[in-house]
Amino acid sequence: MSNTVLKLPEESLLQVIAHYQKNKIASKNPYARFSAKLPDTVVTVYTSGKVMFQGNGADREAAKWGTVPASAKVVSTKGDKLPEGFAKQAVLGSDETGTGDFFGPITVAACYVPADKVALAYELGVKDSKQLTDDWMRKVAPNLKEAFTHSVLTLNNDKYNKVQAQGWSQGKIKALLHNQALKHVLTKIAPEKPEAILIDQFAERAIYYKHIKDETEIVRENVLFSTKAEGLHVSVACASIIARVAFLDEMDRMSAEAGVTLPKGAGKIVDETAAKILLKHGEVYLKGLTKFHFANTKKAIGLAKKRRS
Repeated sequence: MSNTVLKLPEESLLQVIAHYQKNKIASKNPYARFSAKLPDTVVTVYTSGKVMFQGNGADREAAKWGTVPASAKVVSTKGDKLPEGFAKQAVLGSDETGTGDFFGPITVAACYVPADKVALAYELGVKDSKQLTDDWMRKVAPNLKEAFTHSVLTLNNDKYNKVQAQGWSQGKIKALLHNQALKHVLTKIAPEKPEAILIDQFAERAIYYKHIKDETEIVRENVLFSTKAEGLHVSVACASIIARVAFLDEMDRMSAEAGVTLPKGAGKIVDETAAKILLKHGEVYLKGLTKFHFANTKKAIGLAKKRRS
């Protein structure tokens, strides 16, 4: 858990109190002027003029009001070292979802959040998508798509299975999609340029660029990589939500077409659902709904055989 303390002038303290007013909670601390509780952070304004941010989102919230002290404990990440004050910069972020799900596509999104709209993203309800429910993300995503320049790509299962059979790894597939989504957004915002581009890291820099070396246009300028990037800049959190909702929408469409709710993930319920589809529609139909090389395919075939006998 992170614990960050900032010393702020009175004008900033009033802004902090106003910003978190809807999350206000009672505090028994006699030195606390104001307290608020977010899903992942507790904010306390003290009479001394200091503000304490406690929780997994402490550094994210603190970054809205000032530079996070170098001594502050941060969430463990791997990747490039980010510049000071990065959370408040104009950044183009990208993220993906669906890679671990047997049913459904891979979706990748890129989203540009200018420096003067970082606060707006939080006001619209953005935080790490891993802390949000699918229903909440569905409510937030339309506002994000309207407010920020973005690109979202959906790789359907037929195309996925085709390139996978040609020897493409998921890493290569994701790298190509990220590069394409980033290009789309850069084209849309030109001649404006982001101060940085942050990719939620799924491969080392050298491997990422090796995957896309044959592309005619490769995004390289000011590109940074980091794990848990959705907690480092709101642009990646926005991209993560947009990508997730695109995945959910496609899962809904596919479920309606298949006549059964397609479960997420790759667990036992997935195997059972796949076996039912296999028995009713056959292997070719199942392949069009899934990442067919997953181990779930063999498990579903085994279950189907047992039910036939």
